[in-house]
Amino acid sequence: MADMNELFYKDPYLTEFDARVVSCTQCKKGYEIVLTDTCFYPEGGGQPADRGVINYIPVLHVSRKKDDTIVHLTETPIKEGTEIHGKIDWAHRFSLMQNHSGEHIVSGLVHRKFGYDNVGYHMSDVITLDLSGVLTWDQLMEIEHEVNEVIWENRPINILFPSDDEIEALDYRSKKELTGTIRLVEIPDADLCACCGTHVARTGEIGLVKFLSMINYKGGVRIEMVAGDLALNDYERKLDASQEIQRLLCLKPDEIAEGVKKIMNESREKDMKIASINKKYFDLKIASLPDDQEILVDFEENLNGIELRKFCDQLKNSGKATVSAIFCVSDDSAENDAPAVSYCIGSTGPDLRQASKALNTAFSGRGGGSPEMIQGTFYVNPDTLRTDFCRIFKNITEH
Repeated sequence: MADMNELFYKDPYLTEFDARVVSCTQCKKGYEIVLTDTCFYPEGGGQPADRGVINYIPVLHVSRKKDDTIVHLTETPIKEGTEIHGKIDWAHRFSLMQNHSGEHIVSGLVHRKFGYDNVGYHMSDVITLDLSGVLTWDQLMEIEHEVNEVIWENRPINILFPSDDEIEALDYRSKKELTGTIRLVEIPDADLCACCGTHVARTGEIGLVKFLSMINYKGGVRIEMVAGDLALNDYERKLDASQEIQRLLCLKPDEIAEGVKKIMNESREKDMKIASINKKYFDLKIASLPDDQEILVDFEENLNGIELRKFCDQLKNSGKATVSAIFCVSDDSAENDAPAVSYCIGSTGPDLRQASKALNTAFSGRGGGSPEMIQGTFYVNPDTLRTDFCRIFKNITEH
């Protein structure tokens, strides 16, 4: 709708407005409302839509149609011709402005320094940014410092509409070929980019940009970052976690890393000692079991999944039986209050994959594995396993 006043461009800090309903059309998700004026930014260019209310009715989504009409999705209809008062969620809008402007500085400096392009961009609880080339973490940290220097210098962010002649002389970033009037966002000595989104007036309003992670992705890198209020929220969450670790371990802030390393090393040493003791126990237990069994069933206590598997593997390789079934009753229970019995079954004969599904059906279980070994949990009375397992297993494998 060419005559619609897109107030978010005229003043991105405007939070309330008055307008009239041009049309209200029912759709699958509710009602699409078109207004004479709006300060609701429609989703586009990687920036999510604004949130808010129209006459106290929540706006669920805002989008732009192919004919440039902006539609506001609501659950409740508003009659055509109705005079309305709209209000956007300013905290949400300002967060988007902070993070969008922060991303521009990052992309601009990366492009200037390394020649890489921003080839993918998504905003949610964190910003996901895909770059066309590979960076090291040290290089990314250098960019982070430079980005924040631009922020702290409180540079102006300018919106430009250059003429056709002027645009020819400008070196600006753009993901696609553009025609007609081109809207450029300029951050002096940092970035010049074609963009349809909303931005803060000065870089200082961004507050801070912090990189969270980086992985190699499609020949380049994928970066997760936060800015503004998202950076503050991220810091608060991590500070809460850090303080809880300090409290639990009685550590000072600068002692956390070494303290956790010490605990991990002690845990590994204990695991090694337990594994050694288990190995000796398994050897003694296997020696006490009868030889030349078709199916050998054994019940154990207090074995975790890894220990259960190691025992089963050791028993299978001992040659005591063609099929070795180890069971361990746990504290968990199913909805019918039947005990949870962990199992690990090894075989030097029949393919256990064929038996797995039938066993899980027979004993209300879940699990699976390979032809030689399956593992999982049965929800069944252990006495039932003792009396029925061998019979049911033979019946399954013989048919």
